[in-house]
Amino acid sequence: MAARGAELLRPPASSGRATFLELFFDLAFVVALTRVSQRFASLGDDTGWALVSGFGRTLLLFLALWLIWSHTAWITSRYEPEQPIIQAVVVGTMFAGLIMAVTLPRAMEERALPFVAAYLMVMVVRPLVIAAALRGHPRRQVPLRLAAWASVSAPLWLAGALGPDRLRLPLWAAALAVDYLAWALGWPLPWLGAAKVRQWQIAGTHLADRHQQMFLIALGESILVIGVVFSGRDYSPIRAVAFAVAFTTSALLWRIYFHRAGLLLTDTLDRAAMPARLGAASEWTHLLLVLSVLVTSVGYELVIDDPFGRPQPRWLLFVVGGPLLFLVARMRLEYEIFGRVSRSRIIGLAVLLLATPVSAHGVPMVGLIVVAAALALVALLDALRSRGRPLEVPASPTGGTAPDVRDREA
Repeated sequence: MAARGAELLRPPASSGRATFLELFFDLAFVVALTRVSQRFASLGDDTGWALVSGFGRTLLLFLALWLIWSHTAWITSRYEPEQPIIQAVVVGTMFAGLIMAVTLPRAMEERALPFVAAYLMVMVVRPLVIAAALRGHPRRQVPLRLAAWASVSAPLWLAGALGPDRLRLPLWAAALAVDYLAWALGWPLPWLGAAKVRQWQIAGTHLADRHQQMFLIALGESILVIGVVFSGRDYSPIRAVAFAVAFTTSALLWRIYFHRAGLLLTDTLDRAAMPARLGAASEWTHLLLVLSVLVTSVGYELVIDDPFGRPQPRWLLFVVGGPLLFLVARMRLEYEIFGRVSRSRIIGLAVLLLATPVSAHGVPMVGLIVVAAALALVALLDALRSRGRPLEVPASPTGGTAPDVRDREA
């Protein structure tokens, strides 16, 4: 029985690269990220508590989607994607993710039940299917842990979907907190304890590929926003300038992410003594990176739509807040790879923070230009410090690699 279940595991000779099945799976999340961006943009002229509440509702839905995607990335990193049962699981998850995506714009209203049904189908039923396929293999304890903890939060999800609208947000927030806490603690059970992350066997190259691909998907969504918004508005020279600055900002986000640390993520996971521990940390980091790009893309829409609109809290949140979050997350990624933070990112963060009070009283166009200038400064400092220097050896304190090089900027 255990031997038959072992057929599902990734063999040591596996290339570790993401498969076409997984790229197909990501198409559902292209739709999902677009819906998340639209919900953020629909906050309109909200201020104060209405803005905070609206942002929090959309953030909750995004975090639910992220949990589905991240769990799937770990499944295809631990199990052989060419196995029919794993392919069926991935395609089924894709369908559930698509349901969540199409219901997301009204998931906090009349479409709450189908959103939750699709979510629970993945969180509760999927691990049971994998556990059954593993038969007597010891690895089956992991999906059983997931199913047990998902069963704990399921009543809260269902109560929020079926109960009064005013209770939906607190009930779903509590349910999501349970799901994320279980993930952070390793899904501990009374008779088994917690699953030690450092003991997980994964394909490090594969997990790095998946994280980088999701970041690129988020960047692609931002490019889509730029094109759709600009093509759907009356042409004007100032909107054309906003269009160009928004594109430049996305290009700078790509450049800063992949400079050294982002480029070496795969190599770092390959070298790590505990790749699963580094992969788990990278999971949280890329959550922040993807969210930052989505928030920034909403800022593009606001600026292109009304470059000289009156100052509002929401445009400052999206135009400046997104890039701020990106730099913080990128600093975290660099620490995970090299055990340090470069001065260029600290300088960029300081420039944005110092410019925020001024941007708060200016028009959106000025705020976007300030953001692009700060990111360009970071990219320029990166280029100057790395010119003529070879790629350094990763020295991850998270993954347990030896600190070979610590005096160079990443």
